[in-house]
Amino acid sequence: MTTTTDRRTILKGAALGAALAMPGAVLADADPALRRAVAAGHDAAIRRLRDWIALPTIAAEKRNIEEGCKYMMQLATDAGFEHVERVPTDGVPGVFATMNNGAKKTLALYFMYDVKQFDPAEWSSPPLEGKIVDRPGLGKVMIGRGATNQKGPEAVVLAALHAYKAAGRKPPVNLVLVAEGEEEIGSPHFPQIVRRPDVLAALKPCVGAIIPSGWQNPVDGGVVVNLGAKGIVELELVASGEKWGRGPAKDLHSSNKAIVDSPAWHLVEALATLVSADGNTPVIDGWFDRVRPLTAREKALIADSAAKRDPAEAMRGMGIKHFVGDLSWPQVLEREAAMPTVNIEGLVAGYTGPGGKTILPSRAVAKLDLRLVPDQTKDDCVTKLKAHLARRGFGDIEVNVSGGYDPTETSESSTLIKAELASYARAGVKTSVYPRLSGSWPGFVFTSPPVSLPAGQFGFGHGNGAHAPDEYMLIDSSNPKVLGFDDATLGFIDFFAEVAAVG
Repeated sequence: MTTTTDRRTILKGAALGAALAMPGAVLADADPALRRAVAAGHDAAIRRLRDWIALPTIAAEKRNIEEGCKYMMQLATDAGFEHVERVPTDGVPGVFATMNNGAKKTLALYFMYDVKQFDPAEWSSPPLEGKIVDRPGLGKVMIGRGATNQKGPEAVVLAALHAYKAAGRKPPVNLVLVAEGEEEIGSPHFPQIVRRPDVLAALKPCVGAIIPSGWQNPVDGGVVVNLGAKGIVELELVASGEKWGRGPAKDLHSSNKAIVDSPAWHLVEALATLVSADGNTPVIDGWFDRVRPLTAREKALIADSAAKRDPAEAMRGMGIKHFVGDLSWPQVLEREAAMPTVNIEGLVAGYTGPGGKTILPSRAVAKLDLRLVPDQTKDDCVTKLKAHLARRGFGDIEVNVSGGYDPTETSESSTLIKAELASYARAGVKTSVYPRLSGSWPGFVFTSPPVSLPAGQFGFGHGNGAHAPDEYMLIDSSNPKVLGFDDATLGFIDFFAEVAAVG
């Protein structure tokens, strides 16, 4: 078998030129047996993903908790992990697994086995069926809750590991898997999994931690390599007549509004103090005290990323016609990386069914998420929010934090990022490097002490609709610039080799 070093030498020049002409063409070509194994295992891999989608673990609803954990353990065992263990927490259990391949380097994999809630009435295809349909301009996609966030990309990694087994090969890196079932509620207990002594000991030798992704641009196939991610706080603000001492203790006829205070309006007034008049900039007292400005290097990376990415395509992907303030594209990307946010996820008070119901609600709830940037922290931001509300006469409003974590950062010169860029380059995929993902994942557990590892997203392929109806993942691509499921699998095989080879 060709060694990793020989392969890297051989593939320079002409082979790389071929890759640039046809993305994915040279992936895993050093071992034809792996390519054959991926193709032969396609149907089983798709069935594996479809079966996983059919079993939704939803932490917020306490749905399929033990079943989801058990299934995650089975998936890890089937993929070749020798040690697979359920990890109890004060909430939803996690999974810890190891695979010793006798390699010099070890890579950590982060999986989540939970998904967001869904309303089947909003979907064009049943969200738990994993139906494959034609999508013009893309090819064949699988629709289902978790298809892109995150079961689909994780299924790609599992398919790669099954291909190694089928080909009688071992991955060129050792693997440590840590999985949780609470990512969609802010990972409140994930630190308990990672910081358990035996898990921590397994993670310490790792070159980094990866969350699988499938974020190729659906038009040009480009990928953004993020050097971090924003942190998040998920919480509820609750206004009630009982806590306020004003307004009704239970719902009243709305004719009483002339003489009785409204907890709903009380909450609306409180919300209005959190952001600027247009709702786009936080104005919570002291919110920007610990916000670190963009560095010169970060601004340069953003400028380069802006030159490589199409704002019109970004708008189409989000279904919008304007960015905040109608800013220029470079300004949009700077704001996306540097601006902390206060977002209303949901707002509920009183009657919300058909028709009207003339009541004065006794209780109102706003579900918020706060996205954080370096050097903000979850705990400091929650403290500042509570103090801000109290100073303005809203100290009665309950602040119920359900989850969250700090931002993450990873060095551009880390082995992990070098391996990502090398894999994308070999596949002929256009890349840009960006300071941080505007979304969040609990990578802070890896990047902060006591683990202190590089961490980020990696993967090929395409998906969309996370947290929304008709979430999908590309299976068979009709666009030669975007990799389908099998080529994305080969891409992860190549990535493992790059991790093993990069110094």
